[in-house]
Amino acid sequence: MFFKYVLDVPTDYRRDLAVAWFWLAILTLFGAGIFSVLLVLARTPIVGELIPFVDFFHTALVIHVNLSSLVWILSFASVLWSLNSRPVFPWLARLSFIVVLLGTLIITISPFMGSANALMSNYIPVLDDSLFLVGLVIFGAGIGLQVIFSMSAMTKVGETISGQGVIRFGLNCAAIGVFVALAAFVWSYISLPIQLVSEVYYELLFWGGGHVLQFTYTLLMMVAWLWLLSSAGLSLPLSPRVALFLFGVGLLSIFATPLVYYAYDVTDISHRQIFTMLMSFGGSLAVFPLSMAILFTLFQKKVDSAKGSSAYAALLTSLMLFGVGGMMGFMIDGNNVKIPAHYHGCIVGVSLALMGLCYQLLPALGFIKVNFKLSKIQLWFYASGQFLHIAGLVWSGGYGVQRKVAGAAQGLDSIERIAGMGVMGIGGLLSAVGGFMFIVIVIKAMLNKSTEQIQS
Repeated sequence: MFFKYVLDVPTDYRRDLAVAWFWLAILTLFGAGIFSVLLVLARTPIVGELIPFVDFFHTALVIHVNLSSLVWILSFASVLWSLNSRPVFPWLARLSFIVVLLGTLIITISPFMGSANALMSNYIPVLDDSLFLVGLVIFGAGIGLQVIFSMSAMTKVGETISGQGVIRFGLNCAAIGVFVALAAFVWSYISLPIQLVSEVYYELLFWGGGHVLQFTYTLLMMVAWLWLLSSAGLSLPLSPRVALFLFGVGLLSIFATPLVYYAYDVTDISHRQIFTMLMSFGGSLAVFPLSMAILFTLFQKKVDSAKGSSAYAALLTSLMLFGVGGMMGFMIDGNNVKIPAHYHGCIVGVSLALMGLCYQLLPALGFIKVNFKLSKIQLWFYASGQFLHIAGLVWSGGYGVQRKVAGAAQGLDSIERIAGMGVMGIGGLLSAVGGFMFIVIVIKAMLNKSTEQIQS
């Protein structure tokens, strides 16, 4: 039996608000792409030596990470939350967008206004400067308002569980995840002694909530997978009830968060270790069985007709990158570049799923359909570049190249290290081209309303 895992798009203010969030998400990726090119150039052998400022690398890394993961994913999540909401509290929905937009602008321009002293804290790196930090707080407040709106305007799943009901439940779970993450940040802020060294302070501040955000990103990716599967005309070999249960399982690690905070002080090493364990094992409780079910569907002979669609390409590339990134997490053996290889694989797996969903949403939001052949090429180009990127990082990490450094500080004193980081650089540039292709395709489509929309 075919169940359609797709949301109906409303025609009132919620649709216009979703479009506004859509624009913010895409333009955020554009900014992140510019900083990613600068990053890759700074780390590529020979080319990186032409850039004399190592601090430039760290500053660009801070902005790139925040734009390409935190702002991009939560902005696109807000697109989906807007579509998933009931038509209540429109003032709160609009206010949250304005606050997030303001915070994003401040974060983006802060390096050009003198902000410096980059601190490479995990999950949310920061510039230890008042302007950047004000922007980050404003952004967090705006997302908090959006989550409050989403949770207060949730649409009921319904007694009879449908495919659309599962999507709604998954988005509700993601909103709960962001709420818990923000609460964890506040809890850490209240608990931490202010006399800590800046690097240690921000690392501990963002550790717990940062892990919860990763669980939330996974829930959003699962939503996108189901939506893409239906868009490709394929049927999930699981009932909606089982799929809904998997989203509930995905909440287990999130609900464990307050227990960890109650049991251990934020400065206790056990606090960090338990969140690491939750990430290693709890994060796969829901995503692994769902990914196996989807892969089973994708490789059946009867789905040949769906293989030409961008939805199929997005699904397959997302599953591949997320799976490879997850496996690389078990290869980490020190503070080397295997860590960003693991993180890039997982977060790019999320981004690929959301990119594919962007293509599906464009006509639903009143824009022209994109060229599916071109979008398919873009997805594979971006995924292939990212695969080379993380393969080069794993290779280099095996030879001891350290993370979060650039230029001479990388210690590229052997052919193995140089070759590994060279592969990383080539892959990074290819993925950057793929990312810009996505931005151009989507913006071109968004600048052209569909014929149906114009006539209405």
